[in-house]
Amino acid sequence: MFKKITHWYGTLLSWLLVASVAILIIPVSLQIFSRYTALIPSYIWTEEMARVLFIWSIMLGAMVGIREGTHFVVDLWPAMNARAQAALRLVSAVFVLGFAMVFLWWGIDFTRFAFGRISELAEMPLWIIHVAWPLAGATWILFQGEHMWNDLRTLLGNAAGGRR
Repeated sequence: MFKKITHWYGTLLSWLLVASVAILIIPVSLQIFSRYTALIPSYIWTEEMARVLFIWSIMLGAMVGIREGTHFVVDLWPAMNARAQAALRLVSAVFVLGFAMVFLWWGIDFTRFAFGRISELAEMPLWIIHVAWPLAGATWILFQGEHMWNDLRTLLGNAAGGRR
């Protein structure tokens, strides 16, 4: 059941990432056209919208990268057996969890700071931007926890374990 939920959530994040990058093209294109042509007025809101979409694209990409196990990967060690690889991934996962806790803990304060504030141009609530940090931290913990559980099962000799 847990694997189905994380799979569904990972799929949702992947689609949100595709949508955010696709929508990002619109304000950036408008900015470019307004700078070099007189056909359309120079839209100020496009810069703010592009910034928001860019931040969310980065955070969504990081979440999807953790889900797929490709975000914090450095292939430095020679080929090892499955149990040694699982042990090494568990050690590196502790550091990823440390980063996730930082994003979650201070991201909550970061979001609290934004409550009641609005952006200058679009008058959008700023918490919509800031909530990306604690959401990324919580998502990393969820996905990394699933990977760690699989690696722990592999390390302990359960053949049903394994990373992906």
